[in-house]
Amino acid sequence: MENSFEKVAIRVSVVSVVWNLILSLLKFLAGIAAHSGAMISDAVHSASDVFSSIVVMIGVKIAGKDSDKEHPYGHERLECVAAIVLATVLAATGLGIGYAAVMKLVHRDYMTVIPGTLALAAAVISIAAKEAMFWYTRYYAKKIDSSALMADAWHHRSDALSSVGALIGIGGAIAGFPVMEPVASVVICFFIEKAALDIFRDAVDKMVDKSCDENMEEELRKCALGTPGVVQIDLLRTRMFGNKIYVEMEIGANENLSLKESHSIAEQVHDAIENGWPKIKHIIIHVNPIREVI
Repeated sequence: MENSFEKVAIRVSVVSVVWNLILSLLKFLAGIAAHSGAMISDAVHSASDVFSSIVVMIGVKIAGKDSDKEHPYGHERLECVAAIVLATVLAATGLGIGYAAVMKLVHRDYMTVIPGTLALAAAVISIAAKEAMFWYTRYYAKKIDSSALMADAWHHRSDALSSVGALIGIGGAIAGFPVMEPVASVVICFFIEKAALDIFRDAVDKMVDKSCDENMEEELRKCALGTPGVVQIDLLRTRMFGNKIYVEMEIGANENLSLKESHSIAEQVHDAIENGWPKIKHIIIHVNPIREVI
């Protein structure tokens, strides 16, 4: 499972790096040929996304390391660290886009050279490609529950939104309304900041031992109570550890059972929960003696 998680994340990240490099080159050449500063800036933005994918690969590689003496619970939280780094970079990217747009509005620094239609076509291609990369990366991020990969997916969408701003600006300049580009960029900035905040919150939740949602805990209780010999659930604690889950449970069983019988019941509960929820990495089951009323 761990090896599969790492392989999927690395493969998706490599695809991202290759496509970002190709898009950056195409947009840069189109920007020069069509005399479009907006498209050249968009090309630089795409090139910067290569950094995000590299951070994902490093974070996932380290998070996939086996437990050792210094880290007996594993290294899964380091993937959350990578997600926080990417969320910070994403937030900075959004602020950079917003700041540049506001300065253009304040100083009325709009496009002075009418760009060619080649830049318009490049913007459309960029939006389509980056949106496709967003959905591709998002699909696998959800499949393996990777915060870092999800952050990288939103980097793709931020690039797509940046290209939308470039498209509006280029189209507006051609139509005689160059002010449309900075206005669109300000709106785009808010969308990017919202995505960055959501990614940051999710990563922090997974680092501070946040419990699972109530629905999952209720399902765990039902699973345990469905095991023969379990009379009641005395205690249930769950905590997120990176993209894994740890469970502590105290179950009540008949006080007249032998130690061997009690242990057997605990093992059955353990196996049922572990088999039902692959994301659960470790379970502790404690048995309390209960005097059953006949």
